[in-house]
Amino acid sequence: MKKIANYFKRLSLTQQIILIILSFVIFFFAFFFLFLSGNIDRTISVQMYDLMESRQESIVTILKSDSSPQDKTDYFKIAVDKYQINCLIDGDSIQMLGKPNQKSFDADLKRAMIEKAALVRKNGKVEQGTIRKRTNSYYYRLCQVRTKNGNYVLASFMDDSYSEILRSSLVDSTFDLTIFAYFIMLLIMMIWVYSIIHPLNQIKLYIEQVKMGKEVELHVNRKDEIGEVADALVTMKEDLTKQEKAKEEMIHNISHDLKTPIATIKSYAESIKDGIYPYGTMEKSVDVIIENAQRLEDKVHNLLYLNRVEYLVTSDAEGVLTNMKDVVEEVLLNSAVIRKDIEIQTDIEEVFFDGLLESWRVTIENIMENAFRYAKSYIKIEVHENDLKISNDGPKMDEDRIETLFHPYEKGEGGRFGLGLSIVDKVVKANHYRVRGFNTEDGVCFEIYRDVPNKKDHRRRNQRQKNKKENYLM
Repeated sequence: MKKIANYFKRLSLTQQIILIILSFVIFFFAFFFLFLSGNIDRTISVQMYDLMESRQESIVTILKSDSSPQDKTDYFKIAVDKYQINCLIDGDSIQMLGKPNQKSFDADLKRAMIEKAALVRKNGKVEQGTIRKRTNSYYYRLCQVRTKNGNYVLASFMDDSYSEILRSSLVDSTFDLTIFAYFIMLLIMMIWVYSIIHPLNQIKLYIEQVKMGKEVELHVNRKDEIGEVADALVTMKEDLTKQEKAKEEMIHNISHDLKTPIATIKSYAESIKDGIYPYGTMEKSVDVIIENAQRLEDKVHNLLYLNRVEYLVTSDAEGVLTNMKDVVEEVLLNSAVIRKDIEIQTDIEEVFFDGLLESWRVTIENIMENAFRYAKSYIKIEVHENDLKISNDGPKMDEDRIETLFHPYEKGEGGRFGLGLSIVDKVVKANHYRVRGFNTEDGVCFEIYRDVPNKKDHRRRNQRQKNKKENYLM
């Protein structure tokens, strides 16, 4: 079964549909010729017995009536049926009713009727069934009749000529109706399949043209899952195009940013080599070189870290917990001299976040760097279970800016392409947290958080954090 399923999955959608249709055709013919054909035979048998019973009832009525023997004989002559033969059996004597086909009523059939009549006399029940004689089959029905002239057994039988006519009529009508219903269903299925395959081919062609760099549009007028996929592809293509343009612009600006410190370092070094100190003294000129080299190193470090951060976090951070209180305190200690006019407010609990200490340290540093850049008078840091907030009283962000805040190639305030918040986003997502930026009443806040787990998972997490904390302190 598994091999069949794997084979089916390897087929194209068109091949799968053709295979389903062929299976349906095979099932239809098997159903018709095995199941339905047997039911038709049973239906014909029931109808044959019912037909003989209805005719026997009229004959019994005449036999029990006070009509003269001649009137009864005349009735049987008029009411004779070319398919059904009727007779009265009294012991070994058989009295034919009407004008039967004597060729059909041969000696073997007479003997069989006499034997069946003896059973009817014995148990008083109706006997019916089929007898096969040579190449023909006969339907028979025998019942006991009590008249003024004595007790008889009324025997009726028909050969299979009438049943074959009836069977042919039923099979033809049933087959035609079934075929008609089948082709209607097949037509509906083909229309439905085409409605699926056509938009899928449109999507395939769209992807191929996009891959070749062509400007192409996709119009799939559907509201189902295929339409959702098409809309998602169009949106993805627009986002990728937008990011590619932003990336190109960022590379251009980064190249310019890198070129400036490189040019400064080169010009100052050449001047010092020639005995000229552009900044007054040799020490101050060398300091300028060192400062620009540091700027250059920071930019390169951010670019490299942005490309490697997701791999580093996911490959090394499995099962690792970091004490966020220690991380925040370390970052605050190192950044205390950046802007002495900014008040640092803290509300920090000792909690543990999943992930490496180094990656969380870089994350907090980048958010703090952004906060120091825009804060007017204070920065507030709050650390609680599954939640970390860093807010400041700087200028509020535009709503459009908030939506693209953590995109890697979005232009920031003043036209700068800072990568710090992009690194924050990658670290947070790699450790299965979320990050967002939003405006507050007096400024801006960045929040790193995770949805609160259920109580059972929460107890397990607290126990794990407790164990990790003990190991951490040891």
